[in-house]
Amino acid sequence: MPDRILTPRELNRATLARQMLLEREKTSVPDAVERLVGLQAQVPSPPFIGLWTRLRNFRREDLTAAMEKRQVVRAALMRSTLHLMTAGDYVLLRQAIQPALVRGLNAFFGKRAKDLDVEKLIAAARKALEERPLAQGELRDVLSEVEPNRDVAALAYAVRTYLPMVQIPSGGRWGYSNRPPYALPESWLGASVSEDDQPRELLRRYLTAFGPATVQDAQAWSGLTRLKETIEALKPELSVFRDERGRELFDLPGAPLPSPDTPAPVRFVPEYDNLVLSHADRTRVIADEYRKAVFLSAGRVRATFLVDGFVAGVWKVEKSRNLATLVLEPFKRLSKQDHDSLTEEGEKLVRFVGDDVKAHSVRFEIAR
Repeated sequence: MPDRILTPRELNRATLARQMLLEREKTSVPDAVERLVGLQAQVPSPPFIGLWTRLRNFRREDLTAAMEKRQVVRAALMRSTLHLMTAGDYVLLRQAIQPALVRGLNAFFGKRAKDLDVEKLIAAARKALEERPLAQGELRDVLSEVEPNRDVAALAYAVRTYLPMVQIPSGGRWGYSNRPPYALPESWLGASVSEDDQPRELLRRYLTAFGPATVQDAQAWSGLTRLKETIEALKPELSVFRDERGRELFDLPGAPLPSPDTPAPVRFVPEYDNLVLSHADRTRVIADEYRKAVFLSAGRVRATFLVDGFVAGVWKVEKSRNLATLVLEPFKRLSKQDHDSLTEEGEKLVRFVGDDVKAHSVRFEIAR
């Protein structure tokens, strides 16, 4: 029997359903973070906005409390970028991500990271962190004593790569300051990371949150390479589809596949959200013609808004002393209904983001 072919709209609706973007869901912050297999978090505020747009009645303090209770942690994970992940998932999945972290080290530092005495650096860092959490500057001082004539940034990144560490919430409006302290998972979470470095469970979790997907999609999300063999080994446990270009799509049996006609409300997605980063072929959420407006130089990823499930423009919040303005830049002219829906949803968003000022507004820029 030939594999079922899924259209772009079917893939779109499947992804939105699993990303909790077809309707806001009533669930706890840890459960939501677990379902999403983490939220990208190299900037502190986007995870708060990402949960606000996915959960009913989400409050900023809900995520802050989960961080402070050590239910959710911030650490270097997929694609060697900072993510928020549940403590349980971090312990379970950290070692499976290790090759992606090594790739990141080599990509960012190249020759500057070669021939480091990694074992000695790790031993020094571990000893210091067993005494107390350390800010990045303090950790760099410790490492500089081990390798005094080397690039200190490379030393710190190498330790971040090979030694599991988590960042401790350090206050501020979005949970973390610019220089949060690092701690060992043994001291902060009371558990060591699993020694299982195989990506099987990681791939199952990926499909739960982002399937149906190709091998290349899974690699784009994780930063890992050569996953074809692992997925082939899992294939008897998976459902297999094809896209309109004939590529194999893998999924978990019984995972949601909503009708392509399922209504998709307007949604605001923050910077760096995994919705737009977790597939090699991103046309299920954003047309190729709009990619340059979203994915900028130096790895920047702009905040976007969705109309009928697809990226239809970008947004930002401009703040003055007493006013926060949500600025929307649609990629094409909007219908009156979509304009009104975005205005209504946008007024709620700008009040959430700008809760430290008295006045709020929404402004549309001229369509590109």
